[in-house]
Amino acid sequence: MSPTSSRGHAPILALASALAVAALPGVSAAKTAPSSGAGPTRADAGQVEHYVALGDSFTSGPFISPMESDPVFCLRSENNYPNVVADALDVAEFDDVSCAMAETEHMTEPQSLGIGPTNPAQFDALRADTSLVTLGIGGNDLGFLEVLLKCSALSATNPTGAPCREHFAGDGGDELRERLPEVGEDIAAALAGIRERSPEATIAVVGYLQVLPEERGCWPRVPIARGDVAYLDETQTALNAEIEKRAADAGVAYVDVFERGHDVCAEPAERWVEGIFPDQPAAPAHPNKAGMAETGTRVLAALRDAEPAPLP
Repeated sequence: MSPTSSRGHAPILALASALAVAALPGVSAAKTAPSSGAGPTRADAGQVEHYVALGDSFTSGPFISPMESDPVFCLRSENNYPNVVADALDVAEFDDVSCAMAETEHMTEPQSLGIGPTNPAQFDALRADTSLVTLGIGGNDLGFLEVLLKCSALSATNPTGAPCREHFAGDGGDELRERLPEVGEDIAAALAGIRERSPEATIAVVGYLQVLPEERGCWPRVPIARGDVAYLDETQTALNAEIEKRAADAGVAYVDVFERGHDVCAEPAERWVEGIFPDQPAAPAHPNKAGMAETGTRVLAALRDAEPAPLP
């Protein structure tokens, strides 16, 4: 869930991207075979002929080394959850076309990245013979990281209050909750588009790792006012519920990655999502390597129960 160009935050991620790409080792020009080793057990080779990973930065894995560079500002990590899944399934063909800043519209339209080449429409990777598709999208449509940045700024003047809730949920209603049905409709349209292009594929929709704890938070290390932590957590939980509903309506698998105790306020050894100021390789308020590994494991578990199931 990264800031989107349509909401004016692309420069934030673009600047961070440039610094991180220059600083991190292991940026590769092309996709390589995922690394083996500890992790999910491999399935029999050839069970999945063509796997396509679609999604935003919670899929692409910004700043988790090593990163690809095609295009560089999509910030795709070779340690993101699609690579975990592709490695475990030993797929014959693997296309990770996820991209930081992506919204549902970028499934069917090219995505401008501010500088450098555009990312082609992600659906361009789908084929009639595609056998597995994962989709992680919706956070940018809601503008969740935009909201986090706004709430972080507001917390400076009222760290023990709820300035963000007051900003987004005044007497006229809750602006964020009112966006959710439209986000859900866009996700439903994306799922229909996948089914149209890849009618035989197993499809799994992946939820978002929880960013914040249920209450209180850890200001100033993560600068969200104490009274806003519960509000933002409830908003993200509602987003995941909307995504799950749309997956059920479409008859596809939903990957539930909800688990408490691994948010931005957790100790480093337990953390799956980094804070506004990361201390492990990851974009602010995004999954780290451990979060990606856990998500990949849960995708594989969900696929065992999917129809058709790519795992035995």
